Amino acid sequence: MSLTKKLYQKLRYGLIERHFYYLTSSVRVLPNFFVIGPGRTGTTSLYHYLDQHPCITKSAYDELGYFDDNFHLGFNWYRSLFPTKFTQQKVESKYKKFLTYDVTPGYIRRPWAARRISSYFPNTKLIAVLRNPVDKTYSHYIMGVNEGNEKRSFEEVIKYDLKQLENFSDSYSKKSDDYFKNVVENSFVARGFYLEQLDIWFKLFPKKQILIIKSEDLASRTTEVVKDIFNFLMLPEYKIKNVSKHRVSDYSKMNSSTRKTLVEFFKPYNKKLYEFLDRDFGWDK
Repeated sequence: MSLTKKLYQKLRYGLIERHFYYLTSSVRVLPNFFVIGPGRTGTTSLYHYLDQHPCITKSAYDELGYFDDNFHLGFNWYRSLFPTKFTQQKVESKYKKFLTYDVTPGYIRRPWAARRISSYFPNTKLIAVLRNPVDKTYSHYIMGVNEGNEKRSFEEVIKYDLKQLENFSDSYSKKSDDYFKNVVENSFVARGFYLEQLDIWFKLFPKKQILIIKSEDLASRTTEVVKDIFNFLMLPEYKIKNVSKHRVSDYSKMNSSTRKTLVEFFKPYNKKLYEFLDRDFGWDK
């Protein structure tokens, strides 16, 4: 879905449909699982893949952001974004099981979102899609350029980010909300520090409730990976038919020397992630 269409969808919901949905919030269900991000990893595509399973019904749109930016709108607003209990009954009568979900890529890097979700849904299941942080950094930058928010070259951005991270190294505790608000939120590079972001989620939720997906696998082996997700959600086996990718940007190849710099920079961060998850993602090349 294009950014323009996505904005139109949210505007339409906000101005027209929201009032109807809000009035019916009491007869609406709540999410059974969350895709917590991060962005630029295939989460929008996954939002559409999941909805193809007959037992799953999607929310009004993806990137709801209730547990971070939209928390002030209230729980009834959040609930109004999900299917009705009548839809649930209809699906359950036919397929015996019903699930709905919240896909918000920003949740992963916001510890306050983790705490809120844990408070409301301690038994929920979580899915994170991790992409090579070098490629994710570049993709995030390209998105900023395409949206008109970034005028600098990629090399200028990386030089600035690495310098800022060095300056901030002793200014914040890496477990504090301020670190995520002031450093991670404003850095293309720091958003690739996955273990720092995942740490609180694994402290708040049992490991069995968290599924880590490799973005590259989701892109290259879509049906198999989605099948694994359905299995994680304890759903009947189902092979999705539409594997089209969403919000994919075309862009030139990254400068080889810049890529080499980033590969070397991320190596120690990736190593800690591999050790924590007991899984080598093969990104250090």
